[in-house]
Amino acid sequence: MSESPITGYGDDLTVFGTRIGDLSPEEHENIEKEHGGFNYKPLENVVVSHVQDSSTLICRKPSQNNVEKYIEEELLDGLCCYSAVNQGQLNKTIVDAVVAHLTKEKLPTVPRSIRHKYMSAFLLTISNFTGMDRVIPKVAGVEAPDLMFKIARRWGYNVKKIEKNKAIIVGATGNFHGRSMTAISLSDDPDSRKDFGPFLPGVELVPFNDIDALETLFVKKGDSIAAFMAEPIQGEAGVIVPNDDYWPKVRELCDKYNILLALDEVQTGYGRTGEHFAHQLYNITPDLMGCGKAAGGGILPISFVAGKDEVIKTLTPGSEGSTFGGYPLASVVGVYAVKTIIDQNLAQNARIRGAQLMQHYLELKEEFPDKIKEVRGKGLLTAFEMHHHEHLDGHKVSVELLKRGVYAKETHHSTVRIAPALTIEAWQIDDLAEAIRDVVSDL
Repeated sequence: MSESPITGYGDDLTVFGTRIGDLSPEEHENIEKEHGGFNYKPLENVVVSHVQDSSTLICRKPSQNNVEKYIEEELLDGLCCYSAVNQGQLNKTIVDAVVAHLTKEKLPTVPRSIRHKYMSAFLLTISNFTGMDRVIPKVAGVEAPDLMFKIARRWGYNVKKIEKNKAIIVGATGNFHGRSMTAISLSDDPDSRKDFGPFLPGVELVPFNDIDALETLFVKKGDSIAAFMAEPIQGEAGVIVPNDDYWPKVRELCDKYNILLALDEVQTGYGRTGEHFAHQLYNITPDLMGCGKAAGGGILPISFVAGKDEVIKTLTPGSEGSTFGGYPLASVVGVYAVKTIIDQNLAQNARIRGAQLMQHYLELKEEFPDKIKEVRGKGLLTAFEMHHHEHLDGHKVSVELLKRGVYAKETHHSTVRIAPALTIEAWQIDDLAEAIRDVVSDL
């Protein structure tokens, strides 16, 4: 047998003659430019090497001498992989479960055409955690809203008796459900939509947090509307928090016009906003909800759709499927991702640490009213928005924070989103806030 051109682990991983540990940040960037796509634009001159603790990354930056290719520095993770690592990096409870499962149980993967015992554990865990009747496991986060879209249409035809091929799914302006064809068909973001048409028909958008606009559309086209699908709090749009009475009124309208309420909790779920799910902040229950990101505990990609019996059961064998949706290892990770949220009181910590961070934001706004326009957030899903001036550049803030050992990322031009792991400690919040203040003061 010929020897594989791939050997070693970690820094010694050597791939077709290139030892990964020998690469400088610039060389990593050049490889991505030469062999990758151009659908992301990562921060320059920084490469994450490994994890130090639940909220700290070890990154490699360019060396200032001609001897070393890079230096290593600590980086406080203020983004948490867009809320995919709510439980903290390498959460011991989840990692221990993975190791035990692979070494003792020894059942990584089987197809859905045969049952495995861990599926029962996953379904029982998620249905109890969400308070929903039924659960359909998926993999990537975008698959959750995609599936809610499909289920809503089928419910519309089978239950509501909408005229064939006339069902409408209503979305909110400024939404972000991912970048699949379904997601961008619902989007009004020109960067997501450019040159990808034609888009899915049967989509209408209304302004987010505008109950009058929603009611007007329901009155006009309610007989053909299957669902209103939206994020409880819009994350990618810049952490847009609706009025306190918005979601209760939406729930009332959906009930009145027999329209499903489908909530995308991919980013807002699993304790992020100070409750297990953001809709709980508003004392409502959706008909469908989609989750992802932290559902996999930062270890595996796991997503799901949970919903009411009469809605989910419209699916039939062959109408929906996923090779890796709910496979044994994912089921175990999904169970322990929930256990960690509950046992470690992470939603409560998000409320406490979020209030601490928000107080820092308010002090920042008071000190720099000419720079800080607005601060927003629930729990540890937060953002500060600067006034729309050329020198108040969110990307520049991200770059300068990186120099001070904090990883954050702008959304749009003038808004910076901060959403650290829910395990973050008080002193780390203070350090993060101090770095933000230093950067803003220098703008």
